[in-house]
Amino acid sequence: MKAAKSEQEKLLALQALDSSLMQLEHKSKSLPASKLIEEKSSRLVSVKDLIVAAETEKSDIKFELSKSESDVEQVVSRIEKDEKRLAAGQGTPKELEQIQHELGSLAKRRSELEEVELEVMVKVEALDKHIATLSAERDALNQELETLRASLTGDLSEIESAKAKNSSERAALATSIVGELVALYEKIRGSSDGVGAARLAQGKCEGCNLTMNAAEVARVKALPDDEVVRCEECRRIGRAHV
Repeated sequence: MKAAKSEQEKLLALQALDSSLMQLEHKSKSLPASKLIEEKSSRLVSVKDLIVAAETEKSDIKFELSKSESDVEQVVSRIEKDEKRLAAGQGTPKELEQIQHELGSLAKRRSELEEVELEVMVKVEALDKHIATLSAERDALNQELETLRASLTGDLSEIESAKAKNSSERAALATSIVGELVALYEKIRGSSDGVGAARLAQGKCEGCNLTMNAAEVARVKALPDDEVVRCEECRRIGRAHV
């Protein structure tokens, strides 16, 4: 294939724009903020789940506490009633002796219930602290995510602006190159990791980075400027600067 030296140089400029566009696309998908957002969003979901679990457990324990308080009130009421009967001497000696014995049993029961009540209150207090810690982490994560998303939006906006500029320049440049040459370039680029043209410089193809033998270098040097050269190894279009 024949193409003017200027056309071949423009093809390298086109490749530079395409490489830049690929780099920008890769950059947009690998921004540090994106990974951090993913990690912190995952942690936020976990923290929210932990808060729900802790609040559910607290609700169950508070129900247990309410029952314990009710049991204590019933025992205290019974004790007060028996103490009044005992103080008034109401009943036969045997009945009063039974009341005295019952008061001892009630006092023991009250002590046991109050101990359970205290344990439940300690659990509630511990859960309150746990929920407060998780809530603080949740709020901090929300704030961090808001900052990260704003940063990511800004970075992506800059990248999109650069892509738009490069795309516009590429479109204008592509239309200025001989159609047959661009078609060949696009075909090669589509099957060669996005690189369809590269310089042949200092005895090496910059597309595949393989060194040409002396005979090949001599052959390429002898070709006229308008001869479209392709690397013998990767078959990319190579503008000769050997």
